[in-house]
Amino acid sequence: MSRLTAAERDALPDSAFALPGRRYPIPDAPHARDALARASEMLHRGDLTQQDYDTVVARAHAVLENE
Repeated sequence: MSRLTAAERDALPDSAFALPGRRYPIPDAPHARDALARASEMLHRGDLTQQDYDTVVARAHAVLENE
């Protein structure tokens, strides 16, 4: 998994996150792939709504298509 330091994460614009509240950072392809995996895990555990999951998937795929 690609890691972000606290300073790197804080420097990212809100648009670099899949969900409001600066959740699921997706500034690049490795983070987008990780967001897809984590979102799937959270959905199956019941910790993420289907709507939020769909948002993460759409935003992550957009990043992956541009990489």
